[in-house]
Amino acid sequence: QVQLVESGGGLVQPGGSLRLSCAVSGRSLSGLNVAWFRQAPGKERTFVAGIWWLGDSTYDGDSVKGRYTISRDSAKNTVYLQMNSLKVEDTAVYYCAATPRPITTASMQYDYWGQGTQVTVSS
Repeated sequence: QVQLVESGGGLVQPGGSLRLSCAVSGRSLSGLNVAWFRQAPGKERTFVAGIWWLGDSTYDGDSVKGRYTISRDSAKNTVYLQMNSLKVEDTAVYYCAATPRPITTASMQYDYWGQGTQVTVSS
């Protein structure tokens, strides 16, 4: 049984940084593509970034590109999301999700989900 557990969320001031972790258990990251989504209050869950099991990454449009970096540590079976220059509008619950299928922005294509971690950007 594949399980994803996120950690690293919290309260940070605008301009600050956080690093989220997604620990995967039940199978190795080999052949598994992992993405981060976020959901702000009253809004739909949206794609943030994804990383292929071979290492290539992709990001959502202009909203996070240049500020967020997704990476993976196969030895630790963990995927990270480094978030820099955080803005108030980045406030959301962040979820990691995994699929053996290609990375996509469509949340329904992901088989496995974590419980989410809250990120609040506020002064």
